Amino acid sequence: MSLSEIYQQFVSDMRHTSPLEYIAVFFGIASVWYSRKENILVYPVGLVNTIAYVYLSIKQSLFGEASVNFYYTVMSIYGWILWAKKNQQQQHIVVITWSDKKEWLQELLFFATFYIAIFSALTYLKKDFAPGAIPWADAFASATAFTGMWLMARKKVESWYWWIATDVASIPLYFVKHYVFTSVYYLILLIMAFSGLYEWIKRANKHIVENEEISEWKQ
Repeated sequence: MSLSEIYQQFVSDMRHTSPLEYIAVFFGIASVWYSRKENILVYPVGLVNTIAYVYLSIKQSLFGEASVNFYYTVMSIYGWILWAKKNQQQQHIVVITWSDKKEWLQELLFFATFYIAIFSALTYLKKDFAPGAIPWADAFASATAFTGMWLMARKKVESWYWWIATDVASIPLYFVKHYVFTSVYYLILLIMAFSGLYEWIKRANKHIVENEEISEWKQ
């Protein structure tokens, strides 16, 4: 596809962007902003985004995207509950931390399991039920997103690596499916993901220093 053709498709598809897609994108950007700040509003705000995209995806027979956003919706409720939990000292139980080697292996296995499952399902459904699916690309974007959302609920720094992978894959994926505004949305999320990664690295390292100081004080 030439640059001229890309531009023409961009202009044409932007004209057909629905008000609901604009709303979904706005709340999605706000949600990522709150996640960067480790603010629990990431979840109620994000629910507006995910529910809207479930509807938009089903409407266009994009079942891979619909499954991702349904999963986001469920995990948003789970993450909301987890982030809200406090101990007797009214301190949050879940804090930003790094994954250890065992957790990294679990994350890779989690990703691989979902990739294989989604790829297989979309390959089977593509002919009769999901003509807009691109199995290998949809499976990659979905599996990385599933992994990122799971890790974000647990406040793992590595969640941002998976979000970056999701955003990189989703930019061209949504463009070719004529969701151009959503493609631009993922470009914005990609930029924000690098900022979020930087912020969470600082916070994770701060928790390490604080824990070391507490351990020294107890000794």
